[in-house]
Amino acid sequence: MTETADVVIIGSGIVGSSVAYHLAQAGCTNVLVLEREAHQGKGSTGKSMGGVRAQFSTPVNIQMSKYSIDFFSKFDEVVGHPADYRAHGYLFCATNQNHLAYLKANRERQNTLGVTNVEWVTPDDIVKMVPQLRVDDILGGTFCPTDGFVDPHSVMMGFMLNAREKGVRLWLDTQVTGIDVEPHQSGRNTGSAGAPPALRSEAASDFDVARVPTNAGGAPALPVLRARRVSGVMTTRGFISTRVVVNAAGAWAAQIAEMAGAELPVEPLRRQLVPTEPFDQLPKRFPMVIDMSTGFHFRREGKGILLAWNDPKETPGFKTDFDPTFVEKILTRAASRVPVLAEAGVNPRRAWAGLYEMTPDHHAIIGPAPNVEGLYFVNGFSGHGVMHSPASGRVTADFVLNGHSDLIDASQLSVNRFAEGRSLEETAIL
Repeated sequence: MTETADVVIIGSGIVGSSVAYHLAQAGCTNVLVLEREAHQGKGSTGKSMGGVRAQFSTPVNIQMSKYSIDFFSKFDEVVGHPADYRAHGYLFCATNQNHLAYLKANRERQNTLGVTNVEWVTPDDIVKMVPQLRVDDILGGTFCPTDGFVDPHSVMMGFMLNAREKGVRLWLDTQVTGIDVEPHQSGRNTGSAGAPPALRSEAASDFDVARVPTNAGGAPALPVLRARRVSGVMTTRGFISTRVVVNAAGAWAAQIAEMAGAELPVEPLRRQLVPTEPFDQLPKRFPMVIDMSTGFHFRREGKGILLAWNDPKETPGFKTDFDPTFVEKILTRAASRVPVLAEAGVNPRRAWAGLYEMTPDHHAIIGPAPNVEGLYFVNGFSGHGVMHSPASGRVTADFVLNGHSDLIDASQLSVNRFAEGRSLEETAIL
Protein backbone atom coordinates (compact mmCIF):
# COMPACT_ATOMS: atom_id res chain seq x y z
CA MET A 1 0.00 0.00 0.00
CA THR A 2 1.14 3.56 -0.72
CA GLU A 3 2.21 5.51 2.34
CA THR A 4 0.24 8.72 2.85
CA ALA A 5 0.67 11.85 4.99
CA ASP A 6 -1.00 15.23 5.21
CA VAL A 7 2.42 16.86 5.49
CA VAL A 8 5.89 15.55 4.68
CA ILE A 9 8.83 17.44 6.23
CA ILE A 10 12.20 16.89 4.59
CA GLY A 11 14.91 17.28 7.23
CA SER A 12 14.71 16.46 10.94
CA GLY A 13 17.18 19.03 12.23
CA ILE A 14 16.17 21.70 14.70
CA VAL A 15 14.07 23.63 12.15
CA GLY A 16 12.24 20.61 10.71
CA SER A 17 11.61 19.33 14.23
CA SER A 18 10.17 22.70 15.25
CA VAL A 19 7.81 22.66 12.25
CA ALA A 20 6.65 19.16 13.24
CA TYR A 21 6.10 20.29 16.84
CA HIS A 22 4.08 23.37 15.87
CA LEU A 23 1.95 21.42 13.38
CA ALA A 24 1.19 18.82 16.06
CA GLN A 25 0.37 21.52 18.60
CA ALA A 26 -2.21 22.87 16.14
CA GLY A 27 -3.80 19.42 15.76
CA CYS A 28 -2.14 18.38 12.49
CA THR A 29 -0.51 15.09 13.45
CA ASN A 30 -0.60 13.08 10.21
CA VAL A 31 2.91 14.33 9.58
CA LEU A 32 5.90 12.33 8.34
CA VAL A 33 9.43 13.67 8.88
CA LEU A 34 12.18 12.30 6.63
CA GLU A 35 15.83 12.19 7.68
CA ARG A 36 18.55 10.82 5.42
CA GLU A 37 20.97 10.11 8.29
CA ALA A 38 20.66 7.27 10.78
CA HIS A 39 20.41 9.81 13.61
CA GLN A 40 19.01 13.32 13.98
CA GLY A 41 21.31 16.32 14.18
CA LYS A 42 24.06 15.17 11.83
CA GLY A 43 23.78 18.35 9.73
CA SER A 44 24.10 21.97 10.80
CA THR A 45 22.21 21.51 14.07
CA GLY A 46 24.88 19.31 15.60
CA LYS A 47 27.68 21.67 14.51
CA SER A 48 26.10 24.88 15.82
CA MET A 49 27.57 27.21 18.45
CA GLY A 50 24.11 27.36 20.05
CA GLY A 51 23.90 31.12 20.48
CA VAL A 52 20.58 32.97 20.82
CA ARG A 53 20.33 36.76 20.65
CA ALA A 54 17.91 39.58 20.09
CA GLN A 55 20.66 42.03 19.10
CA PHE A 56 19.95 42.15 15.36
CA SER A 57 19.67 45.10 13.03
CA THR A 58 16.47 44.35 11.06
CA PRO A 59 12.93 44.34 12.48
CA VAL A 60 12.03 40.86 11.22
CA ASN A 61 15.10 39.24 12.81
CA ILE A 62 14.53 41.13 16.06
CA GLN A 63 10.90 39.93 16.12
CA MET A 64 11.92 36.35 15.35
CA SER A 65 14.46 36.48 18.18
CA LYS A 66 12.06 38.06 20.66
CA TYR A 67 9.52 35.26 20.17
CA SER A 68 12.19 32.54 20.16
CA ILE A 69 14.07 33.67 23.27
CA ASP A 70 10.81 33.90 25.20
CA PHE A 71 10.00 30.39 23.96
CA PHE A 72 13.40 29.06 25.05
CA SER A 73 12.93 30.57 28.51
CA LYS A 74 9.78 28.40 28.93
CA PHE A 75 10.90 25.47 26.76
CA ASP A 76 11.34 22.89 29.53
CA GLU A 77 7.85 23.53 30.89
CA VAL A 78 6.00 23.97 27.59
CA VAL A 79 7.68 21.25 25.52
CA GLY A 80 8.36 18.88 28.39
CA HIS A 81 12.03 18.40 27.58
CA PRO A 82 15.16 20.44 28.44
CA ALA A 83 16.61 23.16 26.20
CA ASP A 84 19.53 24.05 28.48
CA TYR A 85 18.88 27.77 27.91
CA ARG A 86 21.58 29.83 29.62
CA ALA A 87 20.93 33.58 29.74
CA HIS A 88 24.58 34.64 29.96
CA GLY A 89 24.14 37.55 27.56
CA TYR A 90 25.83 38.82 24.40
CA LEU A 91 28.38 41.64 24.67
CA PHE A 92 29.19 43.62 21.51
CA CYS A 93 32.42 45.64 21.83
CA ALA A 94 32.80 48.70 19.58
CA THR A 95 36.23 50.00 18.61
CA ASN A 96 35.32 53.03 16.48
CA GLN A 97 32.61 55.66 16.10
CA ASN A 98 30.94 53.79 13.24
CA HIS A 99 30.53 50.77 15.49
CA LEU A 100 29.03 52.95 18.22
CA ALA A 101 26.56 54.58 15.82
CA TYR A 102 25.61 51.17 14.48
CA LEU A 103 24.96 49.73 17.95
CA LYS A 104 23.02 52.83 18.97
CA ALA A 105 20.72 52.59 15.93
CA ASN A 106 20.22 48.86 16.53
CA ARG A 107 19.44 49.41 20.21
CA GLU A 108 16.80 52.03 19.36
CA ARG A 109 15.20 49.65 16.85
CA GLN A 110 15.30 46.77 19.32
CA ASN A 111 13.70 48.94 22.01
CA THR A 112 10.92 50.03 19.64
CA LEU A 113 10.13 46.38 18.92
CA GLY A 114 9.85 45.44 22.60
CA VAL A 115 13.40 44.32 23.36
CA THR A 116 13.87 46.87 26.13
CA ASN A 117 16.67 45.28 28.15
CA VAL A 118 19.62 45.99 25.83
CA GLU A 119 22.08 47.98 27.96
CA TRP A 120 24.66 50.53 26.88
CA VAL A 121 28.01 49.64 28.51
CA THR A 122 31.26 51.53 28.99
CA PRO A 123 34.79 50.12 28.83
CA ASP A 124 34.77 50.01 32.65
CA ASP A 125 31.54 47.97 32.58
CA ILE A 126 33.08 45.61 30.05
CA VAL A 127 36.19 45.04 32.17
CA LYS A 128 33.98 44.11 35.12
CA MET A 129 32.32 41.40 33.00
CA VAL A 130 35.56 40.03 31.50
CA PRO A 131 38.59 41.42 33.33
CA GLN A 132 41.03 39.68 30.97
CA LEU A 133 39.71 41.57 27.92
CA ARG A 134 41.99 44.18 26.36
CA VAL A 135 39.89 47.38 26.26
CA ASP A 136 42.41 50.12 25.39
CA ASP A 137 40.76 50.58 21.97
CA ILE A 138 37.15 49.76 23.03
CA LEU A 139 34.86 52.81 23.15
CA GLY A 140 31.77 51.07 24.51
CA GLY A 141 29.22 48.46 23.55
CA THR A 142 25.87 46.85 24.17
CA PHE A 143 24.87 43.98 26.42
CA CYS A 144 21.57 42.08 26.48
CA PRO A 145 21.18 39.83 29.54
CA THR A 146 18.55 37.54 28.01
CA ASP A 147 20.76 36.67 25.04
CA GLY A 148 22.70 33.50 25.64
CA PHE A 149 22.95 29.89 24.54
CA VAL A 150 20.94 26.69 24.21
CA ASP A 151 21.93 23.10 23.56
CA PRO A 152 20.88 22.66 19.89
CA HIS A 153 20.66 18.87 20.14
CA SER A 154 18.43 19.04 23.23
CA VAL A 155 16.11 21.57 21.59
CA MET A 156 15.84 19.48 18.43
CA MET A 157 15.11 16.31 20.38
CA GLY A 158 12.60 18.11 22.61
CA PHE A 159 10.63 19.36 19.63
CA MET A 160 10.65 15.97 17.92
CA LEU A 161 9.90 13.86 21.01
CA ASN A 162 6.90 16.06 21.83
CA ALA A 163 5.66 15.87 18.24
CA ARG A 164 6.05 12.08 18.15
CA GLU A 165 4.13 11.77 21.40
CA LYS A 166 1.24 13.38 19.51
CA GLY A 167 1.48 11.04 16.52
CA VAL A 168 4.04 12.58 14.19
CA ARG A 169 6.19 9.92 12.50
CA LEU A 170 9.95 10.07 11.90
CA TRP A 171 11.71 8.00 9.26
CA LEU A 172 15.47 7.89 9.76
CA ASP A 173 18.00 6.64 7.22
CA THR A 174 15.60 7.65 4.43
CA GLN A 175 16.88 9.50 1.37
CA VAL A 176 14.53 11.67 -0.70
CA THR A 177 15.09 10.83 -4.34
CA GLY A 178 12.41 12.98 -5.95
CA ILE A 179 9.29 15.08 -5.49
CA ASP A 180 6.32 14.36 -7.73
CA VAL A 181 4.44 17.36 -9.07
CA GLU A 182 1.48 17.42 -11.44
CA PRO A 183 -0.67 20.02 -13.18
CA HIS A 184 -3.86 21.18 -11.50
CA GLN A 185 -6.86 19.14 -12.55
CA SER A 186 -10.33 20.69 -12.56
CA GLY A 187 -13.03 19.20 -10.37
CA ARG A 188 -10.68 17.19 -8.20
CA ASN A 189 -10.51 17.59 -4.45
CA THR A 190 -7.03 16.43 -3.56
CA GLY A 191 -6.88 16.95 0.19
CA SER A 192 -7.07 13.97 2.52
CA ALA A 193 -10.32 13.53 4.39
CA GLY A 194 -8.97 14.30 7.82
CA ALA A 195 -6.69 17.16 6.85
CA PRO A 196 -7.21 20.70 8.13
CA PRO A 197 -9.10 22.90 5.62
CA ALA A 198 -5.95 24.68 4.43
CA LEU A 199 -4.51 21.32 3.32
CA ARG A 200 -7.37 20.73 0.90
CA SER A 201 -7.66 22.09 -2.62
CA GLU A 202 -10.83 23.46 -4.14
CA ALA A 203 -11.35 23.07 -7.87
CA ALA A 204 -12.33 26.74 -8.21
CA SER A 205 -8.74 27.73 -7.53
CA ASP A 206 -7.19 25.30 -9.98
CA PHE A 207 -7.23 27.60 -13.00
CA ASP A 208 -6.55 31.23 -13.67
CA VAL A 209 -9.90 31.74 -15.44
CA ALA A 210 -9.18 35.37 -16.29
CA ARG A 211 -6.32 34.25 -18.47
CA VAL A 212 -8.10 31.53 -20.48
CA PRO A 213 -6.91 32.12 -24.09
CA THR A 214 -8.90 31.77 -27.29
CA ASN A 215 -7.83 30.07 -30.49
CA ALA A 216 -7.81 31.65 -33.95
CA GLY A 217 -11.56 31.09 -34.39
CA GLY A 218 -12.47 32.81 -31.15
CA ALA A 219 -13.44 29.60 -29.31
CA PRO A 220 -11.95 29.03 -25.87
CA ALA A 221 -8.74 27.06 -25.88
CA LEU A 222 -7.51 24.88 -23.01
CA PRO A 223 -7.25 26.74 -19.68
CA VAL A 224 -3.83 28.02 -18.66
CA LEU A 225 -2.55 26.10 -15.67
CA ARG A 226 -1.65 28.56 -12.94
CA ALA A 227 0.99 26.30 -11.37
CA ARG A 228 1.89 22.73 -10.65
CA ARG A 229 1.18 21.06 -7.36
CA VAL A 230 2.86 18.50 -5.13
CA SER A 231 1.50 14.98 -5.41
CA GLY A 232 4.08 12.92 -3.52
CA VAL A 233 7.62 12.27 -2.41
CA MET A 234 9.86 9.47 -3.65
CA THR A 235 12.27 7.99 -1.12
CA THR A 236 14.55 5.02 -0.64
CA ARG A 237 11.76 3.52 1.49
CA GLY A 238 9.11 3.95 -1.18
CA PHE A 239 6.61 6.51 -2.40
CA ILE A 240 4.66 8.79 -0.04
CA SER A 241 1.44 10.33 -1.30
CA THR A 242 1.06 13.88 0.01
CA ARG A 243 -0.10 17.32 -1.05
CA VAL A 244 2.18 19.29 1.26
CA VAL A 245 5.98 19.17 1.46
CA VAL A 246 8.03 21.34 3.81
CA ASN A 247 11.63 21.79 2.73
CA ALA A 248 13.70 21.92 5.93
CA ALA A 249 16.83 20.44 4.40
CA GLY A 250 19.27 23.07 5.65
CA ALA A 251 22.34 23.56 3.49
CA TRP A 252 20.97 20.98 1.02
CA ALA A 253 17.68 22.84 0.53
CA ALA A 254 18.39 24.05 -3.01
CA GLN A 255 18.72 20.48 -4.28
CA ILE A 256 15.43 19.50 -2.64
CA ALA A 257 13.68 22.50 -4.20
CA GLU A 258 15.10 21.59 -7.60
CA MET A 259 13.48 18.13 -7.33
CA ALA A 260 10.11 19.91 -7.47
CA GLY A 261 11.16 22.29 -10.23
CA ALA A 262 11.55 25.26 -7.88
CA GLU A 263 14.47 27.64 -7.48
CA LEU A 264 15.87 28.45 -4.05
CA PRO A 265 18.87 30.81 -3.65
CA VAL A 266 20.53 28.96 -0.77
CA GLU A 267 24.16 27.87 -0.79
CA PRO A 268 26.39 26.22 1.83
CA LEU A 269 29.26 28.09 3.47
CA ARG A 270 31.71 26.49 5.89
CA ARG A 271 32.00 27.83 9.43
CA GLN A 272 34.71 26.48 11.76
CA LEU A 273 34.74 26.34 15.57
CA VAL A 274 37.72 25.77 17.85
CA PRO A 275 37.32 24.64 21.48
CA THR A 276 40.21 25.07 23.88
CA GLU A 277 41.33 22.54 26.41
CA PRO A 278 40.12 23.23 30.00
CA PHE A 279 41.00 26.85 30.74
CA ASP A 280 40.51 28.57 34.09
CA GLN A 281 42.03 31.99 33.38
CA LEU A 282 38.64 33.42 32.33
CA PRO A 283 35.54 33.65 34.55
CA LYS A 284 33.40 30.56 34.98
CA ARG A 285 30.49 32.59 33.60
CA PHE A 286 30.69 35.46 31.14
CA PRO A 287 28.75 36.63 28.05
CA MET A 288 29.36 35.76 24.45
CA VAL A 289 31.91 38.45 23.58
CA ILE A 290 31.99 39.90 20.05
CA ASP A 291 35.05 41.90 18.99
CA MET A 292 33.57 44.15 16.29
CA SER A 293 37.04 45.09 15.00
CA THR A 294 37.67 41.56 13.70
CA GLY A 295 34.45 39.58 14.10
CA PHE A 296 36.16 37.21 16.54
CA HIS A 297 33.77 35.99 19.23
CA PHE A 298 33.99 33.51 22.07
CA ARG A 299 32.14 32.06 25.03
CA ARG A 300 32.66 29.50 27.74
CA GLU A 301 31.85 25.89 26.87
CA GLY A 302 32.15 23.62 29.88
CA LYS A 303 35.64 23.93 31.31
CA GLY A 304 37.06 25.35 28.09
CA ILE A 305 36.42 28.28 25.76
CA LEU A 306 34.73 28.02 22.37
CA LEU A 307 36.36 30.27 19.76
CA ALA A 308 34.66 31.43 16.56
CA TRP A 309 35.57 33.64 13.63
CA ASN A 310 34.13 33.82 10.14
CA ASP A 311 36.99 33.80 7.66
CA PRO A 312 36.10 36.32 4.90
CA LYS A 313 38.14 34.27 2.44
CA GLU A 314 35.92 31.21 2.86
CA THR A 315 34.16 30.22 -0.38
CA PRO A 316 30.79 28.45 -0.81
CA GLY A 317 30.65 24.69 -1.07
CA PHE A 318 29.92 21.49 0.84
CA LYS A 319 33.19 21.59 2.76
CA THR A 320 32.77 19.97 6.15
CA ASP A 321 36.37 19.06 6.95
CA PHE A 322 38.15 21.22 9.50
CA ASP A 323 41.16 23.08 8.08
CA PRO A 324 44.07 22.85 10.60
CA THR A 325 45.53 26.14 9.32
CA PHE A 326 42.43 27.86 10.74
CA VAL A 327 43.77 27.35 14.29
CA GLU A 328 46.59 29.85 13.87
CA LYS A 329 44.27 32.39 12.26
CA ILE A 330 41.76 32.33 15.08
CA LEU A 331 44.32 32.14 17.91
CA THR A 332 46.04 35.24 16.53
CA ARG A 333 42.76 37.17 16.82
CA ALA A 334 41.96 35.61 20.18
CA ALA A 335 45.29 36.56 21.75
CA SER A 336 45.03 40.09 20.37
CA ARG A 337 41.76 40.72 22.20
CA VAL A 338 42.26 38.42 25.20
CA PRO A 339 46.03 38.07 25.80
CA VAL A 340 45.66 35.19 28.30
CA LEU A 341 44.14 33.07 25.51
CA ALA A 342 47.65 32.78 24.09
CA GLU A 343 48.21 30.28 26.90
CA ALA A 344 45.14 28.18 26.08
CA GLY A 345 45.76 24.69 24.74
CA VAL A 346 44.06 23.71 21.48
CA ASN A 347 43.78 20.25 19.97
CA PRO A 348 42.86 20.61 16.25
CA ARG A 349 41.34 17.12 16.33
CA ARG A 350 38.63 18.42 18.68
CA ALA A 351 37.76 21.33 16.37
CA TRP A 352 35.00 21.00 13.82
CA ALA A 353 33.36 22.56 10.77
CA GLY A 354 29.68 22.96 9.94
CA LEU A 355 27.65 24.58 7.21
CA TYR A 356 25.74 27.84 7.22
CA GLU A 357 22.89 27.90 4.69
CA MET A 358 23.35 31.32 3.14
CA THR A 359 20.90 33.50 1.20
CA PRO A 360 21.92 36.58 -0.79
CA ASP A 361 20.67 38.94 1.96
CA HIS A 362 21.48 36.76 4.99
CA HIS A 363 17.79 36.42 5.93
CA ALA A 364 15.72 33.27 6.03
CA ILE A 365 13.31 32.22 3.30
CA ILE A 366 10.00 31.14 4.80
CA GLY A 367 6.73 30.56 2.96
CA PRO A 368 5.20 28.90 -0.08
CA ALA A 369 7.07 28.29 -3.31
CA PRO A 370 5.62 30.61 -5.95
CA ASN A 371 5.33 28.03 -8.72
CA VAL A 372 4.63 24.74 -6.92
CA GLU A 373 1.49 24.59 -4.82
CA GLY A 374 1.96 22.61 -1.63
CA LEU A 375 5.72 23.20 -1.41
CA TYR A 376 6.88 25.33 1.51
CA PHE A 377 10.34 26.71 2.26
CA VAL A 378 11.89 27.18 5.70
CA ASN A 379 15.50 27.67 4.72
CA GLY A 380 18.50 29.95 4.42
CA PHE A 381 18.94 31.05 8.04
CA SER A 382 22.53 32.13 7.40
CA GLY A 383 23.71 30.97 10.81
CA HIS A 384 20.54 31.78 12.78
CA GLY A 385 18.63 28.52 12.38
CA VAL A 386 19.03 27.38 15.99
CA MET A 387 18.16 30.69 17.60
CA HIS A 388 15.15 31.29 15.34
CA SER A 389 13.87 27.70 15.32
CA PRO A 390 10.82 28.35 17.57
CA ALA A 391 9.64 31.28 15.43
CA SER A 392 10.38 29.61 12.08
CA GLY A 393 8.51 26.46 13.07
CA ARG A 394 5.51 28.47 14.22
CA VAL A 395 5.41 30.65 11.08
CA THR A 396 5.77 27.67 8.75
CA ALA A 397 3.00 25.74 10.50
CA ASP A 398 0.80 28.83 10.23
CA PHE A 399 1.41 28.98 6.47
CA VAL A 400 0.62 25.30 5.98
CA LEU A 401 -2.57 25.36 8.05
CA ASN A 402 -3.90 28.89 7.53
CA GLY A 403 -2.13 30.34 4.52
CA HIS A 404 -0.63 33.18 6.58
CA SER A 405 0.98 33.94 9.93
CA ASP A 406 0.14 36.66 12.41
CA LEU A 407 3.40 36.24 14.34
CA ILE A 408 5.41 38.46 11.98
CA ASP A 409 4.97 40.05 8.56
CA ALA A 410 6.24 36.90 6.88
CA SER A 411 5.85 38.36 3.40
CA GLN A 412 9.24 39.98 4.05
CA LEU A 413 10.79 36.50 4.03
CA SER A 414 9.14 35.27 0.82
CA VAL A 415 11.51 33.92 -1.81
CA ASN A 416 9.84 36.36 -4.22
CA ARG A 417 11.68 39.26 -2.58
CA PHE A 418 14.81 38.61 -4.61
CA ALA A 419 13.07 38.79 -8.00
CA GLU A 420 11.04 41.80 -6.85
CA GLY A 421 14.02 43.79 -5.57
CA ARG A 422 12.92 43.63 -1.92
CA SER A 423 16.09 42.14 -0.45
CA LEU A 424 16.68 42.81 3.24
CA GLU A 425 20.02 43.72 4.75
CA GLU A 426 21.27 42.12 7.96
CA THR A 427 24.67 43.36 8.98
CA ALA A 428 24.79 41.73 12.43
CA ILE A 429 26.19 38.47 11.08
CA LEU A 430 28.47 36.28 13.20
